[in-house]
Amino acid sequence: MSPRRNRPRGGESPHDSTAEPGGRYGGGGRAEEWQGEQWSVRPVSGASAAGKRYRCPGCDQEIPSGVPHLVAWSEYGGIDDRRHWHKACWNAKDRRTTQVQRSRNAPRY
Repeated sequence: MSPRRNRPRGGESPHDSTAEPGGRYGGGGRAEEWQGEQWSVRPVSGASAAGKRYRCPGCDQEIPSGVPHLVAWSEYGGIDDRRHWHKACWNAKDRRTTQVQRSRNAPRY
C-alpha cells in the first residue's frame, strides 16, 4: 500500500488558492440587494452553534445544529432582525412566494 498523498496532483501547493476569501462557510460576508434594500449575508459553518436550531424563513423548515447555512439581515435592521437561511433557500428567495403554503397534513413544528 502506498502512503497517503498530501499534495494536490496538479502541482500547486495546498496554500495557493485562487478562490475568493470567505467563499466557504464560516468566512467573510457580502452585501446583496433584495427588494430594494441592502442585505448583509454571511456564511455560517454551524459548528459554533452547537445545540441551537433555527427556522429558515424561505422554506419554514428547521436548520439543525451543526449544518452550514447563511445569516442575512437588512442594512437598517438590528441584531434581532438577523435570519438564518439555507443557502439554497436564500438563492431561490426571488422565486418563492411571500408566505409559505403548507399542505393540510404538514407538521407544524
